[in-house]
Amino acid sequence: MSEDAQDVVLVVEDEPAIRMILRDYLSLEGYHVLVAENGEEAFEILASKPHLDLIVTDYRLPGGISGVQIAEPAVKLRPDLKVIFISGYPAEILESGSPIARKAPILAKPFDLNTLHEQIQLLLR
Repeated sequence: MSEDAQDVVLVVEDEPAIRMILRDYLSLEGYHVLVAENGEEAFEILASKPHLDLIVTDYRLPGGISGVQIAEPAVKLRPDLKVIFISGYPAEILESGSPIARKAPILAKPFDLNTLHEQIQLLLR
């Protein structure tokens, strides 16, 4: 766990087991983790939390809002915000045509937690 951590990470994931694993793992690595299970909860957190460093979001979410549709307005409001997409269907993220999808790392599920941590460290340097 890094001593200077308290980078704030928002995890958006509808699968409870995956959400819990990501929350617990990232907390142990020293990040302050917020969680949302859908786009509506993610937007509530984005509206109420003045400081966020990174969003780790699934692409397919319930309620008709994709991870890309969460990330695009979030990055417009907070240009320094970093994004990592996670998905069992990574090609869909690229096919979305989003400029963010072309720049952000995409991790195909299942992925190794160490790989996620390495990506986070690269983005938050």
